Amino acid sequence: MKLRTALLGATAAFALAPAAQAERGTDGELKLLYSQAVSVMTPYLSGGTKDIDAASLVLEPLAGFDENGVVFPRLAAEIPTLENGGVAADLTSITWKLAPGLLWSDGTAVTSADVLFTHEYCTHPEGGCAQLSKFGGIKTIEAVDDLTVKITFESPKANPYTAFVGATSPVLQKAQFANCLGAAAATCTDANFNPIGTGPFVVTDFKVNDVVSLAANPNYRDPAKPAFATVTLKGGGDSESAARAVMETGEIDYAWNTQINPELQEEMAAAGKGVFISAFGGLVERIETNLTNPAADLPEAERSTVKHPHPFLSDVKVRKALSIAIDRQALVDIGYGQAGKPTCNYVPAPADFASDNTECLTQNLDGAKALLDEAGWTDSDGDGIRDKDGVKLSITYQTTVNPIRQDFQALVKGWWNEIGVEVELKQIDPGVFFGGDAASPDTYQKFYADVEMYANEWDGTDPETYLGQLTCEAIPSPETQWQGENINRFCDPAYDALVAELRTTGDRAKRAEIIKKLNDMLTKDSSTIIALVHRGRFSAISNTLGGVVMGAWDAELSRASDWYRIK
Repeated sequence: MKLRTALLGATAAFALAPAAQAERGTDGELKLLYSQAVSVMTPYLSGGTKDIDAASLVLEPLAGFDENGVVFPRLAAEIPTLENGGVAADLTSITWKLAPGLLWSDGTAVTSADVLFTHEYCTHPEGGCAQLSKFGGIKTIEAVDDLTVKITFESPKANPYTAFVGATSPVLQKAQFANCLGAAAATCTDANFNPIGTGPFVVTDFKVNDVVSLAANPNYRDPAKPAFATVTLKGGGDSESAARAVMETGEIDYAWNTQINPELQEEMAAAGKGVFISAFGGLVERIETNLTNPAADLPEAERSTVKHPHPFLSDVKVRKALSIAIDRQALVDIGYGQAGKPTCNYVPAPADFASDNTECLTQNLDGAKALLDEAGWTDSDGDGIRDKDGVKLSITYQTTVNPIRQDFQALVKGWWNEIGVEVELKQIDPGVFFGGDAASPDTYQKFYADVEMYANEWDGTDPETYLGQLTCEAIPSPETQWQGENINRFCDPAYDALVAELRTTGDRAKRAEIIKKLNDMLTKDSSTIIALVHRGRFSAISNTLGGVVMGAWDAELSRASDWYRIK
């Protein structure tokens, strides 16, 4: 049997038309398998995709993005636009109206007070919010009445669909989270693990970094949905075993992020129990360089903080040498096949936003060596490792436990060894790495390593908030409970000024120009972010699961209310 993969570029779908929509809860149990276990059920305390996906089953924003990146209403009655008056003619405000009759899963009414509170929660000065950039540029937010919220911006905002749009900025119930503001946010375990939501499901049991059990929300706004009575979201294991559980054994309905090589894809598809589905958006596998010093001999509150610059990664020539020493096509060939493309860009899509940044696509080991020579990094003692002023070019390179990522690590280590860089490889359980636990030394936000490799993306087709995550204020630190998405601690006032300009620029061509400049500041000009592979989302789905539409512009489970059992 030929491998049946849906590689449609922007979107992919696998949905057989049902004879008739089933009533709520009549299709039994939905079994989901994530190779990265869920750590928390709110995206505000984690930037990890697996946590954002899981939370999207319970928590909802005012609006979401469909498989084409088009905004559509969720809790809102309609999408505010210039035409209907919801967006001010001068672009300084947007007014959202909640759909009437919305209920939280506990049966209480959803009101504008919940929306206002959510803004207060994420922007609290004493807290750390993983999605702070979603609320950038807001001057005030007010309740016009119980169902109407007006957001006023500091200046005209060309893209007003940021706050409360997409799975990364859902609405929280004020009554449940009222005592969880600021530094208290991480301590509210009951709310963080069992949030009261408006989505199709409610949490019935939560085991950290293991299993989330859910049941159909009896107060969900569509009485015919969800079709499934319960959901079991199991975490852990690895991508290969997760894929086999769908494609070969049929034990699981949906396996997320099945990163396996093309040969295994063909082998598994032959069993005939499922298909792989894929969609390309903004997902980029990359290496982040730590611009601060992660040395273990520094005080705990000062490791990987701006108090101490990195002893050699602060040198742009070192970072560029590391980047051009990598053969990106070789990484694609061993890891992704059709589901990956070599890239030098942090923002690889949509096409008109992607920079013409191709220099890194050609591996250049001699050029890398020359850059290190120019910067004064030489092998003074003949041990094969370059050094300067008593400092060795010795790197700790961490990522998650994943066969493809371990293959990447091995190849990259070999190339870096060739240019005189010593490399220690470290692998971390993905549930821990992406978990956002401020007490753990192994989260990607805490970044107790020299470089680390992972991938993430943004909601919608416009990367404004994604690029806004790299401003100076978004640097994780002990003061923010290590939340924030500026993982490499990059801080440039010129970059911040361009982000502010992007927020007020409406013309798409002008926006594209600014986006490309921001991208190049992070990649081409500095190699602060070493982009490797533009990845498609790639998951496995059972032949008995219908209604699934794979998109790349919102959480992968955000439309699970439409899924049903094919009988």
